[in-house]
Amino acid sequence: MRGDDRRSGSLFSYVDLEQRVPPDHPLRVIRTVVDDALQELSPTFSEIYSKRGRPSIPPERLLRALLLQILHGLRSERQMMERLEFDLLFRWFVGLGIDDPVWHSTVYAKNRDRLFESDVAERLLNAVLDHPKVKPLLSGEHFSVDGSLIDAWASMKSFHPREGQGGGSGDDDDQSSGGSNRDQGRNPSRNFRGERRSNQTHASTTDPDARLFRKGPGKEARLAYMGHVLMENCNGLVVSTRTTRAHGSAERMAALEMVADLPTRAGQTLAADKGFDTGDFVMELREMGITPHVAQNSYVTDKARRRSAIDRRTTRHPGYTVSQRVRKRIEEVFGWAKSAGGLHQVRHRGLNRVGAQVTLAATAYNLVRLPKLIGGAA
Repeated sequence: MRGDDRRSGSLFSYVDLEQRVPPDHPLRVIRTVVDDALQELSPTFSEIYSKRGRPSIPPERLLRALLLQILHGLRSERQMMERLEFDLLFRWFVGLGIDDPVWHSTVYAKNRDRLFESDVAERLLNAVLDHPKVKPLLSGEHFSVDGSLIDAWASMKSFHPREGQGGGSGDDDDQSSGGSNRDQGRNPSRNFRGERRSNQTHASTTDPDARLFRKGPGKEARLAYMGHVLMENCNGLVVSTRTTRAHGSAERMAALEMVADLPTRAGQTLAADKGFDTGDFVMELREMGITPHVAQNSYVTDKARRRSAIDRRTTRHPGYTVSQRVRKRIEEVFGWAKSAGGLHQVRHRGLNRVGAQVTLAATAYNLVRLPKLIGGAA
């Protein structure tokens, strides 16, 4: 018998969101870990928020919403509020009841910025890693490190001479068309031909913390930040992050900062690619008691010869070969974060806010992998 398509409203309706989510849904494991981590951060929230004034968005719900926004690749606050309006799964995960009103996107953004001004994102990552079900999955001896460029939320047209610096051609007028910027609308074209630009003489008026950086010879220069990740080698989970302004030695400096925060253990190793094969970096690691499992960057050409800082006393051990194989998994972190986690181009401006976004993306990456890892360990 064909069902009836006519709609009939009901005077009373009761929807239990807990029963609408399947028992084996991956978000159930994720929410359990997140709720326990947020409970550990309750004293931190009490320090950040004032005891006077109107109630704000509960920080627990706000952080759940931020993580869910990353997990589902929603770049817009309005899109997130729209999903909360009609998606029961979103309401269940965040903690909103079926009749609870959804926040305005502006209120959501302002409350998010308050959290980003503190170190809540980093504390949330550490709380997730300290969870009783997550901590046994981590390695305390073997780690890998790497960094990646992250495009800033700023146009190259915003890269203007600093105050007191002389401007080059194309600063005021569109040289190619001969017209002024007033005739070009809100997004006028610019001709950078013949203009010498550098981070010492120029800065972005949109995001002053962004830096002009070229990844390698023949690559284009673009305004970017640099995100850094420290991964444990047992299950490939992120244990620490850093976000810096883009420059040539940023990866090595951030790596030393992250490993310095690790608990000291005998037999610790750190794997990295050829960009970390420098005498100073290898020496610093050995002084910390960490064995540098860095890929060798040695070559001989007609014009130059380079010798690696890693010698046979390191490469002869089987553990070096294992570290070189496992360290490539760190590319999966950046691959997921840029394709699904919103780090292909950041949505925020300023080093602190971008750093919080990078840390939340790393936390979301760990959470995505937990359902299978915890299920496999059970």
